[in-house]
Order: sequence, then C-alpha cells, then structure tokens
Amino acid sequence: MRLSINYFFCLLLIPALGYSQQVRKDLAYLGQNPPSETPEVFAPNLISLATEYEFGSVFNADGTEFYYGVDTGNNTEIRYTKLVKNKWSTPKTILSHHKYGFNDPFLSPDENRLYFISRRSLDGKSAKQEYDIWYVEKQGNNWSKPINAGSNINTKNDEYYISFTENGTMYFSSNKRNEANRKQSFDIYSSEFKNGKFQKAVLLSDAINTEYYEADVFIDPAENYIIFCARRPDGLGRGDLYVSFKNTDETWTKSINMGDTINTKGHELCPFVTKDGNYFFYTSNQDIYWVSTIIFEELKKKSQQN
Repeated sequence: MRLSINYFFCLLLIPALGYSQQVRKDLAYLGQNPPSETPEVFAPNLISLATEYEFGSVFNADGTEFYYGVDTGNNTEIRYTKLVKNKWSTPKTILSHHKYGFNDPFLSPDENRLYFISRRSLDGKSAKQEYDIWYVEKQGNNWSKPINAGSNINTKNDEYYISFTENGTMYFSSNKRNEANRKQSFDIYSSEFKNGKFQKAVLLSDAINTEYYEADVFIDPAENYIIFCARRPDGLGRGDLYVSFKNTDETWTKSINMGDTINTKGHELCPFVTKDGNYFFYTSNQDIYWVSTIIFEELKKKSQQN
C-alpha cells in the first residue's frame, strides 16, 4: 500500500480538534441508537465493516469527532470522521504508511495532540521491529510532523495503547520487562507530564500487573477506575478485559474479569469510555462494540468484595 493520498497532505487538511458545537441527540455518536446493558456492534457497515478489523477508537470531548484504527489486511491505519453542519463526514484515512503503519489513536486531555503507535523509525525513512508511542501536535489548522514521545516512555521494546488522566499523566503498556521466566511479557505503566515533558515511567502495582500479559489500558480521567486487556488462567478467551477501581486510600482494588457480558472466547481489547461517562467502547471479534456504563455499577460491587 502506498502512502495514503500523501500522508502529510492529509494531516494538513484535518480540521482543528478544538471545534465545538451543540450536538443534537439524534446525531450524537454518528447517529447510532444508544445501547443498553447489552453490547452492540458500533455503527455496522459504516465504522465496523465485515471486511476489516477495527480497533482503538476515541471520541473527542464534544462527541463531534471520532478516530479509530483499522487493520486492512495489508496495513494498519487511522481513520477519522467529523460532525459538520448536522452531518457526519464519510470516514477517511488520515494516518497511513505502507512500511510502518499507525494505530491505537488517542487524544491528549486538551485535544491539541493526537497520540498513536507506530513502527516508524526516528527519521521516518524505515520501519523498526518494535512499536513506539508518537503524536502529532495541532499548529493552528495544521498538524506537526510525527513527534516521538521520548525515552521516558519508549524503549528498545514495544510500547503501545495510550490513555490519559485529566492532569495529563499517560498510562500505557510495555514489554520492557520481558524475561524468559515470565509467562507473558507486557505490563502497565504510568508517566506524569510535568514542565512539558513525560517523567520516568512507573510500573503499576500487583493489583494490576501480574506474571501474565496486561496491556491496552484505559484510565478513567479522574482515576476512579482502570480497564485493560489481560491473558490470565481465569480468562474466557484469547484476551479478556479486566477492571480495577480506586480505593479511598488511593490504592487499586484487585483487578477482576469483566465477565461474559463483555468477554467471549475470542479477543477483547482496546477499551475506551466516552468523556460524558455514558458509554464503554471496546473491540471484539474484529469489530468495535459499545455498551452502557451502567454495567460498571455491579462490577464495582464485585471488585470491592474481593
């Protein structure tokens, strides 16, 4: 696959992230009927297509812009749609490269940066073996060239799937502790953002991280809960979503499986909760699903009983 319609040209055409408007209820979330406590495929035949693998979705705070990752079978790329004059635009590819690909999009808290992961080399001329975390920065109505998130985040191993607290602390996963005696290799880390720079990443506690695989982390902006993908003996499939809630002493409850309402025999990953707190998005069976966050109430009770 060639560079998608000239990669940087596409970036320059993306409207500014700060766009704000009053969203009519019938137009919110791409005009889809909101789900109840039973997960549903999100925007079938528009976003979730039978011929592709969609993952890593995020709405802006206003709910007027939607970014998501796609594996076309030949490449991984990031697509975008926007609500303009009471109509959602046709989804278009905004980040694509035939050598190193892009995926796992996520907006910074101020929405001035779009973060993602890529195997892009620092000079952009070749692909690496491992993933790094990158971002493009809003410059008026344009975007910067890709910027690497830096050595306090990225290592010689894989780093991927990004989310943020309200104050800009980044949560992400890495396999930099990869050791032969560990059953899996990814763990979840956090990195504070101070003075315009990410600080040295900190490994989360054993309430979250175990000897098994933990990755694809979504942190509630207020840090009341954390959701992530794990592969553990109590799992229902190839990868399940787990949740942990914040205790009053600022520690995390022992993470629990989100159960068969969410998890299947397949692979569940890429969690995201909308800024209004109403809907939980995730990927399952190679499509994007969404469900009401009402399901979190019972999960919190169950977590506190452990």
